[in-house]
Amino acid sequence: MRLLLAEDEMEMASVLILALRNHDLIVDHVATLASAQEAIRLTIYDALLLDRHLPDGDGLALVTWMRRSGKAVPAIMLTAQGDLGDRVEGLDAGADDYLAKPFAIEELMARLRAVLRRPGVIETQKLRLGVLQLDLLNREAVVHERRLELPRRELLVLEALMRRAGRTVERGTLQEEVYGMDDEIQSNALDAHVSRLRRKLDEVAAGVEIHTIRGIGYLMRRRTS
Repeated sequence: MRLLLAEDEMEMASVLILALRNHDLIVDHVATLASAQEAIRLTIYDALLLDRHLPDGDGLALVTWMRRSGKAVPAIMLTAQGDLGDRVEGLDAGADDYLAKPFAIEELMARLRAVLRRPGVIETQKLRLGVLQLDLLNREAVVHERRLELPRRELLVLEALMRRAGRTVERGTLQEEVYGMDDEIQSNALDAHVSRLRRKLDEVAAGVEIHTIRGIGYLMRRRTS
């Protein structure tokens, strides 16, 4: 899953980015309201984490703009303003939740899972292909009730391929779903992630196969024999 974090306090942003990535999430970070709006225009996000006080305006204005534009992506406000009036204002403006600083990462993750569980936010919470299952909210892949130990990048590759099972996924599309906009990408990194994921799925007899479509991308499907 991909999140947009709009936070201008660099120390806070760095802590959040590291913590969220440790939970196998892609995080795109911006520091201004204008940059956040542009990112939302260009990219599909599963959820937004927005600071109220950005250098060029109130993060709440972004929520209002999204709701008027018909965008239903969940938004959690992160702010030092934690009194009742501020929370009511944020929720009335269309925010899905409101978390006052400082907060524990465990609470942020719990609130994030809660808003993503709401009807219509994610079409399905679990992806299945044969005996392979991927829990999107808990970030867990399972085969025959056995949890697979997959690093973050491999888990993101698996998610992207399972969402499009039976269809060819172009390399550019796969890279966009595996790497954040600030990540440096080595030339053969994606191939290495796919190769390791393929080997691990074969080792546990997951009953799926990942084909390399030369010059185009990759295709995942159920194994036929």
